[in-house]
Amino acid sequence: MSDSKNLSGKKVAILVTDGFEQAELTGPKQALEAAGATTQIVAPSAGKVQGFHHTDKGDSFTVDVTLDTAAPEEFDAVLLPGGVQNADALRTDEHARTFVQKIVRLQKPVAVICHGSWLLVDAELVRGKTLTSWPSLQVDLQNAGAIWVDEEVHVDGLLISSRKPDDIPAFSAKFKEVLAAPAG
Repeated sequence: MSDSKNLSGKKVAILVTDGFEQAELTGPKQALEAAGATTQIVAPSAGKVQGFHHTDKGDSFTVDVTLDTAAPEEFDAVLLPGGVQNADALRTDEHARTFVQKIVRLQKPVAVICHGSWLLVDAELVRGKTLTSWPSLQVDLQNAGAIWVDEEVHVDGLLISSRKPDDIPAFSAKFKEVLAAPAG
């Protein structure tokens, strides 16, 4: 079994734009970095992105790489935090859809929480997959061909999904476990 406590050398893209649920970025980011991984915030525009605590403004975070210059080949996985505004904006962003499609083609893990799976729906990546999300996305996911389950965290191959901020500890643990597993 792989040691999910040692992710040294692993690089994870955290794909967000303004309006992301802050805990869904910071919780997994801290867990990944504590295990030795490097994380980079990838966003449509340079500068800063605005986090939220549900509907209240949270902190702003510096963008490390813009989506138009981010190369999926340089990352070992992608994290897709939720937040309604964030997820709704990213789902219509061609660069965001292309980025996650390439990550999947390269057979790298995709970790998605809450509303983040909207991007996977619009990128046509959920057909035949089993995943969980914020409950209001159940019909969207089913209409896109997914099997929706109400679980704290669900793993379907390299797709790790979760429902909400309360699930972050279990979500982060499963993400680290999948990321630490040998490729193939």
